[in-house]
Amino acid sequence: MIDVDVRPMSRAEFDRWQTDVVDAYAQDQVTAGTWTADEALHRSAEANRVLLPQGMATPGMFFLLGVLPDGTTIGRLWISLTHPRGVSHCAYLYDIEVVAEHRGRGLGRALLTAAERTAREEGAHALELNVFGSNTTALGLYQSSGYRVTTQQMRKNLRTDAQ
Repeated sequence: MIDVDVRPMSRAEFDRWQTDVVDAYAQDQVTAGTWTADEALHRSAEANRVLLPQGMATPGMFFLLGVLPDGTTIGRLWISLTHPRGVSHCAYLYDIEVVAEHRGRGLGRALLTAAERTAREEGAHALELNVFGSNTTALGLYQSSGYRVTTQQMRKNLRTDAQ
């Protein structure tokens, strides 16, 4: 496996990431059929504000960049030591992203391993995450990395005019 280290984001890196993560989450919700395109960006930004009331300084949150030994940034992580549903000793991985031009080289697995190491070093006994059902690449990565389904949401469209 490729060795990936992590380091904290700088303020400027965090600010850029905030824009990217809000946009990506909004799009994921639209793709999943949860939010309309008109409301998605606003709702995503609001959800982010609720989770990060003190921004980068919100206690228990880690905002990290994945870097190769040569200093190349290959991805980003957002880890919370406080689980959103209060699961004891379980950290939560809100975001993991490999930079587009570095995908397909095993770096997602290496970045996930770095996230697990960080959570373990901070005292977590487990790491949980959410993955959208349409993200088959991520599903495969998580399953092959030992993650198991703990809850699952399913939806059926009941409108006859929608496919």
